[in-house]
Amino acid sequence: MKIFITGASRGIGYKTMMMALERGHDVAFTYNNPNTDLQKIYDEAKRIAPNQMCKGYQLNVRYNSEVVKVVDDVLFDFDTIDTVINNAGINKNNLAFSMTDDEWDEVIGTNLSGTFYVMRAFLPEFLSNRKGRFVNLSSIAKDGLSGQANYAASKSGLIGLSRTIAKEYGSKGITCNVIAPGMFETDMVKENLSPALRGFWVQHCPAKRLGLLEEVAEVILFIGSDAASYVNGQTIEVNGGLDWAD
Repeated sequence: MKIFITGASRGIGYKTMMMALERGHDVAFTYNNPNTDLQKIYDEAKRIAPNQMCKGYQLNVRYNSEVVKVVDDVLFDFDTIDTVINNAGINKNNLAFSMTDDEWDEVIGTNLSGTFYVMRAFLPEFLSNRKGRFVNLSSIAKDGLSGQANYAASKSGLIGLSRTIAKEYGSKGITCNVIAPGMFETDMVKENLSPALRGFWVQHCPAKRLGLLEEVAEVILFIGSDAASYVNGQTIEVNGGLDWAD
């Protein structure tokens, strides 16, 4: 299987990529930060999967022109792609009254529009193959979270977008599903999760802990595989049992 993952230089994307390589899949991945240590990523990929192809492409998914170019390059380098995992995302937290236009536009543009741009760019390849898997990463914030109007709107919007793609292209062998993780030990969570919110999560989550990256990566890889060919238009919660938050 050949997999394309956006935002895979760290966190959930990185873990998913490494597990995919370890299981014998080729992976094309994107990163946005120009200071990303690509050689370090390549060294780790070669260590765990010396026979698999792994290549990175710098991309800001907010800009469609960049998306189109990178997708063309990926299809040239990999011949085809079987599974697209839209993991790239950002947050710019603020209360709604204080949120700036730029904070709103950047988050919606990256998390929601960027996902649409990537799927639209890969649809011709999937249609040609009569097969393809889209896996889009949402969040527990999809149901609303104080201080994250932009982020919540983007992650909720992914559900409607994904169900639409599922309905439009399910008859063509293409599936589109959403994974909605709870709190996982990612860099983004460590940078933005206050001690109070961490305490709330551990107290109220039935699992009594934050999730491990491999626990959500397993679900992503399953939904992106042929084993999940009859799962379509679904939102799968991976949150330890807590699907609400104050």
